[in-house]
Amino acid sequence: MGRFARLAFTPAVKALQEQFGSRAAYARMERAGDAPDVLSPDEAEFLSQRDSFYMASLGANGWPYIQHRGGPPGFVRVLDPHALGFADYRGNKQYISAGNVSGNDRVALIFVDYPNRARLKVLAHASVITRETDPATMERLEVPGEGTKAERGFVLRVEGFDWNCPKHITPRFTEAELDELLRPVSTELQTLRAENRSLREELERLGRSPV
Repeated sequence: MGRFARLAFTPAVKALQEQFGSRAAYARMERAGDAPDVLSPDEAEFLSQRDSFYMASLGANGWPYIQHRGGPPGFVRVLDPHALGFADYRGNKQYISAGNVSGNDRVALIFVDYPNRARLKVLAHASVITRETDPATMERLEVPGEGTKAERGFVLRVEGFDWNCPKHITPRFTEAELDELLRPVSTELQTLRAENRSLREELERLGRSPV
């Protein structure tokens, strides 16, 4: 979190930390160093399982814009310990995020694992690539089975990241996650139904037998 703290803790933020008693603890985190934070296998594994995230960028007029991105688990690629990337497919053609990063490449992202109540915040520099400018990376970012070719790709050079408090993350589950959780219950229910069917057949057979 060293680099994340140095970027996020502006003088105004530090003043509030001092006022409310958290400055000493966070000051120690800032001393961890000024080099960009490095994504470890833990972060890579976490990101490989996400099916959505939120990305904030800044427009030329200073207004922030937050966009939701979604896809199959793993659609966000960890390109190396310092970079992430994802393919950009045709949508509503507003191009707000792409336009914003062309003027200010700073972005902030939040990735959430709702079932396990885990959240990863990332600060990065974003760039837009195409097949003409970087065909090899575009190939890595393509999502199999998408059905259409990506219009462009976003490459995010990570400056810092921070694992956030899980306290107020409400667990939510996708249909696939619920299927996985409920599979033992479903299997047991099928077994019980089969046993009940067998017992009914046996009772019917006994009821038809001569006394």
